[in-house]
Amino acid sequence: MSEENKSYQEIWLKDPRDSNYPAAMDYLDLLFSGEKPKKIVQRLKKSETVLKKAKDILRASELPLLPPDNVHVKDNIEKVRAGTKLSPVLLVRSHRLIIADGYHRVCSIYYLSEDLDIPCRITHI
Repeated sequence: MSEENKSYQEIWLKDPRDSNYPAAMDYLDLLFSGEKPKKIVQRLKKSETVLKKAKDILRASELPLLPPDNVHVKDNIEKVRAGTKLSPVLLVRSHRLIIADGYHRVCSIYYLSEDLDIPCRITHI
């Protein structure tokens, strides 16, 4: 089965890995001071998972699409092709969408098909 024909359940874990939250906290700590990163991550943990398209996440984040030969992008593409499930991405609504954790995963899925659904946890600042 091609990646374009896979459902999101075949590609993605139901919930983010526990390790994704500290990674998000590290990134958010670069953007915000004080207790704000911790509060954002607490809300992400409680958020419901929703589905969004790779192309829409990239457009809303205003981040460039990483090249397919980026080591992390390439690794994630290989994981999907091998049947290893990826962790949902963690997003924060601000003046632009912040990918707190999962930028490489979003880029990887875009290369497989920009229309594939990506499970996301989304909160606001």
